[in-house]
Amino acid sequence: MAVSFFHVVLVLQMDRKALQWAAGAGSEQAVRLLLDHDMEVDDLDGFGMNPLLLAAWFGHLSILKILVSTGAKLSCENKDDLNLLHCVAQRGHISILEYVMEDLENVQLNKVDKSGKTAFHLAAEHGHLEVEEFLIGMGCAHDLKDKEENTALHLAAKQGHSDVLQKIMETGESIDEKNIDGLTALHLAAEGGHYECIRLLLEAGCNVNELTHSNRSALHLVAQHGSGREVTLLVQAGIDLDSVDSQHTSALHLAVLNNSTGIVKDLINAGCDLDIFDNRLQTALHIAAEHGWQNIAEMILISGVNLNLLDKQGKTSLDVAARGNHVNVVDMILKADRFYKWEKENVTSDSDSLVGTSLTF
Repeated sequence: MAVSFFHVVLVLQMDRKALQWAAGAGSEQAVRLLLDHDMEVDDLDGFGMNPLLLAAWFGHLSILKILVSTGAKLSCENKDDLNLLHCVAQRGHISILEYVMEDLENVQLNKVDKSGKTAFHLAAEHGHLEVEEFLIGMGCAHDLKDKEENTALHLAAKQGHSDVLQKIMETGESIDEKNIDGLTALHLAAEGGHYECIRLLLEAGCNVNELTHSNRSALHLVAQHGSGREVTLLVQAGIDLDSVDSQHTSALHLAVLNNSTGIVKDLINAGCDLDIFDNRLQTALHIAAEHGWQNIAEMILISGVNLNLLDKQGKTSLDVAARGNHVNVVDMILKADRFYKWEKENVTSDSDSLVGTSLTF
């Protein structure tokens, strides 16, 4: 089998000795043989991993016990400051975790790694529910923040681990806590399109209209990432449909920019403002006209909009469509304009003349 240059470089970077390879591979016989020949038990590889950490990382409990009985250093850390507990929690090895916490001494439950994460953070981030439950039972801190000011709740929501998220919420941790970018767990779940996490957070009573530092709501994030089912959840929870971010962009603008027809339809049906403009003074129709997106333009026109609104260049949506040579959109806007004028002229006090009349293309 051919060995790539990348693999050769990786092996060289590892700089592992025989005992480290044996511990990582889980070879009890090889480990005992090497230890009998006085192989150094605490040697580090290129990543700062010694045999003890490698055994923990790969889930080899019997190897770990052999190394501990030989006198391996229990307070060891790799180059990312991951210690024994971090490795076990990140990888989800519950049997090793139980051994570490119950049989070893001086284990620092809330020790942080280089990124400021505890074992609790890492278990949440990687979705290890059983590990999370065990750490909670051992009395770990639930609300510590890493260097990005994420709590374990943030990390579980970001990765879509709904079962872990539920367990953390049961500890009473604040669900509206913000990280360094002003994102709550709801924002992170929305950004990832994690339906079940969003549902759990809404049911727990999180602030659905909380804004990030750039004034984006969860609706902005699901609209940008094309998550239709999540839009419905947020709308039903009473989120502000017309909230604008620091660029004066609404969720509708983002849905149109992404050509997300289904989300545009959901927002229109929910009653969003179709005439809201962004920092270029463009409405949703301006954007649809600019890109020639007929389906979206049709939905907006049928719902009724102000066709006289001008963008920063003094252009109407008709001008924008014509400039882009989007002939079909031009025709639709012209027809809609005629219909709006006819509708206005034929409105009577009882509106009988408009019964059964609607704009179609």
